[in-house]
Amino acid sequence: MRAISDLEQIVTQTEGIEGLALRYGFFYGPGSSYAADGAQAEAVRRRRFPVVGKGDGVHSFIHVDDAAAAAMRAMDQGSPGIYNVADDDPARVGDWVPYLAEVLGAPKPRTVPVFIARWFAGDYGVNFMTRGQGISNEKAKRELALGLRYPSWRQGFREALG
Repeated sequence: MRAISDLEQIVTQTEGIEGLALRYGFFYGPGSSYAADGAQAEAVRRRRFPVVGKGDGVHSFIHVDDAAAAAMRAMDQGSPGIYNVADDDPARVGDWVPYLAEVLGAPKPRTVPVFIARWFAGDYGVNFMTRGQGISNEKAKRELALGLRYPSWRQGFREALG
């Protein structure tokens, strides 16, 4: 994370350039790991993507088409700075994983206690599932006039992955 932050600072604060950085939510849609034929979808189908603990980690998503549109808008009208590009609906792991399973026609995901998940996924995996914070797209919406085909992962998962 420190390396990414350092890179963002270099891009946005170097004299002589007008740099901007886009921070994306998790991509879903064609070509992504959350595509209907992607690795994460396959893990969900095989019940290998459990909800850890209470699933209180919050994740933000963005459809690949919305991400591409945001990049084009940023190049055309973005001011130097950092923009979060995600949909309007950050989601708890305990909400989006079961919903994704339903959309994919997969069995309901398992729930795994934190101490067991730590054996298999380590601290990073547990933190990913229990402590993620999601992001706000307000600056991108305001300054880039970010318009989303899929303003919520719920609609996007259903239409793009179902």
